[in-house]
Amino acid sequence: MHTHEYERIRGVLAEADEPLTAREILALLEDTEDLDSPHRVATVLGRWAERDEVEVIAKRPYRYRLNT
Repeated sequence: MHTHEYERIRGVLAEADEPLTAREILALLEDTEDLDSPHRVATVLGRWAERDEVEVIAKRPYRYRLNT
């Protein structure tokens, strides 16, 4: 389940003071070779939200934060 991608995204979210959009997360990632679009970031986060690891805040645009 793309654990490597999620761990990189999770690191960004863990350091954030507020929920972030997929575009903001992508901008904060250092190496975006495998995460090459906000859509890809959102897809990874959506899968982890199904496991209750991530909260999706359904505003436009969607924002994401870690569940603690």
